[in-house]
Amino acid sequence: MWNFIRRNERTLSSIAVVIAALLLWELAVKLFSIRTFLLPPPSAIFAELWKSRFFFLSSSLFTLYSTALGFIGAVVLGLAMAIGIVYSKWLNRILYTLLVVLNSIPKVALAPVFVIWLGTGIEPKVAIALMIAIFSIVIDAVLGLRTVDPDMINLARAGRATPMQILLRIRLPCALPSIFSGMKVGVSFALVGAIVGEFVAGDQGLGSVILQAQGMFNTTRAFAAILLLGVLGTLLFFLVELAERRIIPWHVSQRGPAADVPHA
Repeated sequence: MWNFIRRNERTLSSIAVVIAALLLWELAVKLFSIRTFLLPPPSAIFAELWKSRFFFLSSSLFTLYSTALGFIGAVVLGLAMAIGIVYSKWLNRILYTLLVVLNSIPKVALAPVFVIWLGTGIEPKVAIALMIAIFSIVIDAVLGLRTVDPDMINLARAGRATPMQILLRIRLPCALPSIFSGMKVGVSFALVGAIVGEFVAGDQGLGSVILQAQGMFNTTRAFAAILLLGVLGTLLFFLVELAERRIIPWHVSQRGPAADVPHA
């Protein structure tokens, strides 16, 4: 039992913090007699989730699907752009500047344009999620690809390695920690992008649920959707982190605290 607690100390601590926060929230609502339409207690939110569980499940799956498609597209396109930026001075000048300009534009302002171009289906949600998530992925991937030890590159060239072999066997493996850092940020941004798309145009997903609840002044339902968004965002983040642990267990960031303690 003690070994299980030690192995999962971080997870159990996070769960304990969440439970404590919910209990304090419930207590504060009861203690200060806050009306439900202003701030519903967690008990009312969970009751709403259970009462409409199938509705919330289908809405969550739609949002999750849009987010996943946008995130996967951002990873694939972002890595391709990062490689182009690193290997081509021409692409570096064009793509880097274009990304900075696009990232500086508020995405809510662009969302209606995507609706005009792509319609009111899932396509604009995916496109907005991709556009918001791609910047952090490209920036971190470029950083990782550029910070490879030059001696390793020179040694590979001396051994007559092709540029593709250097990319696949040296640059990409060394850049993986930076790439995963960008992906962990990007997956949260992809969820934001999907919700922005649902706010602008859509009758499905958790963003649409929040808008409908706002129109009916149903604060409990709105908080239920927000809570599910928090759960989805946390789940996606830890899935990327799990993939990071499986793919690069050798990196210093994945070692346990005991690995940093020198042996006598």
